[in-house]
Amino acid sequence: MDQKRILLIVGGGIAAYKALELVRLLRKAGIAVRPILTRAGAQFVTPLSLSALCEDKVYAELFSLTDEAEMGHIELSRQADLVVVAPATADLMAKAANGLADDLASTALLATDKPVVMAPAMNVRMWRHPATRRNFDRLRADGVAFVGPEEGAMACGEYGPGRMAEPLAIFEAVAAALSSGRPLAGKRAIVTAGPTAEPIDPVRVITNRSSGKQGYAIAGALAALGADVVLVSGPTALAAPAGVSRVEVETAREMLEACEAALPAEIAVCVAAVADWRPESCGTRKIKKGAAGPPPIALVENPDILATLSRAERRPRLVVGFAAETDDVEANAKAKLQKKGCDWIVANDVSVEGTMGGEANAVAIVSAAGIERWERAPKAEVARRLARKIAEALP
Repeated sequence: MDQKRILLIVGGGIAAYKALELVRLLRKAGIAVRPILTRAGAQFVTPLSLSALCEDKVYAELFSLTDEAEMGHIELSRQADLVVVAPATADLMAKAANGLADDLASTALLATDKPVVMAPAMNVRMWRHPATRRNFDRLRADGVAFVGPEEGAMACGEYGPGRMAEPLAIFEAVAAALSSGRPLAGKRAIVTAGPTAEPIDPVRVITNRSSGKQGYAIAGALAALGADVVLVSGPTALAAPAGVSRVEVETAREMLEACEAALPAEIAVCVAAVADWRPESCGTRKIKKGAAGPPPIALVENPDILATLSRAERRPRLVVGFAAETDDVEANAKAKLQKKGCDWIVANDVSVEGTMGGEANAVAIVSAAGIERWERAPKAEVARRLARKIAEALP
């Protein structure tokens, strides 16, 4: 990464403090950073701290006689190999999407002919607002790459999508853009996530504890590397990751139909915790409690989505399955690899507290080549690492 240069635009928002750690990671990798600090951004980080870490002058004003005497906004935007906006506020996204240029940051974005990476950060309601969604779609259509936002607790006390991605995730997106661009561009990926829900009657279902967090993170990570991602999701409370097309389903049969409809694809990652069985019949009325005790429920086997995709006529080039185990994790994963006919099994021990529905995971990648064990890490990091591994496997 030596000799690479980025133009970093720091927008206003509490997440601006993360820009300092991002700069540290970039400089450690030998990437030169030239910063633009917006007036709002300067309310959260100081020009002195940003300048010290970047080892460069902080640019802030559009009408600076010293800078603009040499058409500074043009030079700033074109001397860099990449433009990074972190945090990318709703205001900066709106200006960029609509071609507005009333300050140095927005003018530099309009003047650049280099790739742009944005890391959005805003309140959940701002992120979900139709205007922001329109701006996001327009920017993506214009070729802007996004990393995040992530879901979580916010400084305002609310919870949901809108948190700026962590500095390491942004750094990895920058490194990918500077080195090989978007290695999965032009490739289609199918990702299944979440639980399935098999109805017993109009009120009750058979389901499981899957939150969908790992599958959603993988879908977002693949999209960040340029893949055209179809996320087939069972019932969850999660927002669709940026740049991902979500198909919502409930039952295993619906999930299989959606996966088959998404073919052909180069990649299939089956993360969903699919119910193995479903009730043989579903009544049209709620089953009432009676003196005779609970009624018997006859179960029938659900279709095997992973095995079906692994043996499909239009089989994806790489099929990855997940194995959530409570004991003999690696042995069971090896058996599943053989039985399903897929290429990799990502095995994890869900008996470990905080794995099922939690924020972290420790996995083992089981393939014909052997077993690759990964230490416990945030699910977002596991997703990014798996996406990079997939990209390396599909030149």
